[in-house]
Amino acid sequence: AGRDEDDLVVPTSGGRYDVHLKKRQRVAVYWEEEVSEVRRCTWFYKGDKDNKYIPYSETFSEELEEAYMIAVTLDEWKKKLESPSREVIILHNPKLMVHYHPVATSDDWGSTPTEQGRPRTVKRGVENIAAEIPNGEPLQIDHLVFVVHGIGPACDIRFRSIVQCVNDFRNVSLSMLQAHFKKAQEQQQIGRVEFLPVNWHSSLHSTGVDVDLERITLPSINRLRHFINDTILDVFFYNSSTYCQTIVDTVASEMNRLYQLFLQRNPLFKGGVSIAGHSLGSLILFDLLTNQKAAPEEDEHSQEGARTTSSNRGIEDVKEILKKLELSEYCDVFEKEKMDRQALFLCTEKNLKEMGIPLGPRMKILHYISSKAEMQVCLLHGLCSSRSPPTRETKPNLPLSQVSANYPQLDYKPTIFFAFGSPIGMFLTVRGVKRINPNYSLPTCKGFFNIFHPFDPVAYRIEPMIVPDLEFEPMLLPHHKGRKRMHLELKEGLTRMSVDLKNNLLGSLRVAWQSFTRAPLPAVEAASTDAEVEAEAEAGAEKQPDTKPEETPAAAKEEPSLINVGRLNGGNRIDYVLQEKPIESFNEYLFALQGHLCYWESEDTVLLVLKEIYQTQGITLDQPLPGSQ
Repeated sequence: AGRDEDDLVVPTSGGRYDVHLKKRQRVAVYWEEEVSEVRRCTWFYKGDKDNKYIPYSETFSEELEEAYMIAVTLDEWKKKLESPSREVIILHNPKLMVHYHPVATSDDWGSTPTEQGRPRTVKRGVENIAAEIPNGEPLQIDHLVFVVHGIGPACDIRFRSIVQCVNDFRNVSLSMLQAHFKKAQEQQQIGRVEFLPVNWHSSLHSTGVDVDLERITLPSINRLRHFINDTILDVFFYNSSTYCQTIVDTVASEMNRLYQLFLQRNPLFKGGVSIAGHSLGSLILFDLLTNQKAAPEEDEHSQEGARTTSSNRGIEDVKEILKKLELSEYCDVFEKEKMDRQALFLCTEKNLKEMGIPLGPRMKILHYISSKAEMQVCLLHGLCSSRSPPTRETKPNLPLSQVSANYPQLDYKPTIFFAFGSPIGMFLTVRGVKRINPNYSLPTCKGFFNIFHPFDPVAYRIEPMIVPDLEFEPMLLPHHKGRKRMHLELKEGLTRMSVDLKNNLLGSLRVAWQSFTRAPLPAVEAASTDAEVEAEAEAGAEKQPDTKPEETPAAAKEEPSLINVGRLNGGNRIDYVLQEKPIESFNEYLFALQGHLCYWESEDTVLLVLKEIYQTQGITLDQPLPGSQ
C-alpha cells in the first residue's frame, strides 16, 4: 500500500494537471509551469477581512489536531498553542477556537493576545464552510483545439501568457455549452471541447538571438527597445528564412507532441482536431496548412477531378485561346503535349520553341500569357499573382514570395482553422498574391473562419481576395444572447430613418420640379395629367436613390451570406466581424489595442467556434441565433 501511495497520481483540471499525492505537488501535463503545492486541508482560519477560510500547513494542522484530541479526551480547554511564526491559537471549547495574529514589537512590551487586535476564527474540518467547490469539467471530450499565440510572450492587455488566456477561452466555452447546448448536454450527446495552448516564442528566443540583439541595441529608452526586441521583432523573425524554419518546426512539432500525448492520456478519444491562431500565429498556421500534403487517396480523387476539369475543360480552354489568337492550326500540337490552361501559362519561349511553334505564333502566345498573368497565372495551391509567369527555374514547392522553409507535416487533418485578429490577407498581398483562386481549398483542412473585431488594427479580410469585383460586408457575428447590441440597433434605425427621409424629400422635390417646369396643358387633359404626374412621382420615388455604400442599412449588409466566396471554407462565408461594445463605439482609436486582444474572453467568438465544431457532428444550438448561417 505504501508503494502504491508513493506512485499515486491523480489527474485534475480536466486532465491538464497531475497531482502527486505523496509529494503534495501539482504538475502541468501539456506545458511548462512551476510546480505548485497541494495541501490536505483539515484546519482553517478566517480573519475579518478574509472572504474565505484559509488552510493551515499540514504540519501545523497535525499539532492542532493532537492538541484538540487531548482537550476533547481530558475535557481540558483554554489551551494555548504557539505557531512557528509566534502566532497564538487558543482552544476555548469545541465551538470557539481563535487565532491571535501578533502585532509588530507588541511582544517586547509584554502585551497579551487580547491586546493584539481582533482574533481570527479557527475551524476544524470542512463542514459548514461556504466554499464554492466546482463540480469539475465533463469527462467526455468531443473535440480538441490547438491554440497558437501571436507576437511576444504576453497575449492580452493584462500581459498574461498564452496558457492563462487559453484557460479563459476554455472557461467561457464551458459556460457557453451550458447556456446554448443544454438539450444536448441533458441527453448526454456532448461533453466538452478541450483547448490546449501552443507556445513557440520561448523556443525562438532561446536560440541566442536575444544576446545578439542586446549587443546592438542602443542604451536609450531601454524598456521600449526591450519590448520591441521581445515582441515586434517576431514578425521580422518569421520573415527570415533561418528563424522562420525554427518557428514552423516548433509549432508543428509542439502540436504533434501535444496530439500524441493527448491520445496517450485519452485512449478512448474519437473526436476531431481543429486549430486556432491569434495574430501572427494564424499566419504561421496558414502557411503550414497550405504546405500540407493530402493523403494518397484524396490526391487520387482530387487529381481525377482535376483531370476531368483541367485536362478536358483545360484543353478546351487552350483551344479557345488559340482560336481567339487565330492559331487554331496548332491545337493538335498542344493536345499531343497534353497542354491544359495551367500548363500553357507556365510555358516559356524555350518550351514553345521545343514544341515546334514558329516565332510569330510564339510571340502572340507569350504576349497573351503576359497580359493575362495578373488574373490567370495560378501558382502553388491556386494562389493567383500579379507577377509575370514563372520560368522553369521557379521552385515548384515555394509559394510566391513565401519564406523558403521546409514545412513539417502534421500528424492529423484539422477539421477547421480559426483565425483571430489575423493579418493573413495583408501578408499574402505583400507577398505579391493579388487573388486567391475560388476553387482553392487547404489541402487537409476544409474549414476556415477569419474572425476579427471591427477596430482591430492588425486584422485584414480574406473574402475580397477571392471575389475582388464585388463589394460586400463581412458576416456580423450574432450576440451570444441572441440579439444585436442596443447601440448598433439604434445606429441602424437612425441610418434607415435618414435614408427614408432623404428618399421622400428628393422624391417630393422631383415631383414639384417636374410639375413646375411642365408646359400648360388643355383643361380637357387635366385628369390624365394628374394620373401621369402621380405615376411619374411613384416611378421617381422607386428609381431615385441608389444609396451609397455608407448609407446602406446594416440589415441589407447581412444579406450577402449567399455570396459565393469559393471553396476555402467549403462554400460558406469566411470573414466574421464581432459587434463592438457601446463604450468602444465612442472612440475607435482608444480601443484599437483592446480590439486586437479581446478574443480570449469574447463569448461571441467562443460561441461561433463551438457552433461550427459541433455542427460537424450534427449537433446544433438549442435555439438558432438571429443572423447566423
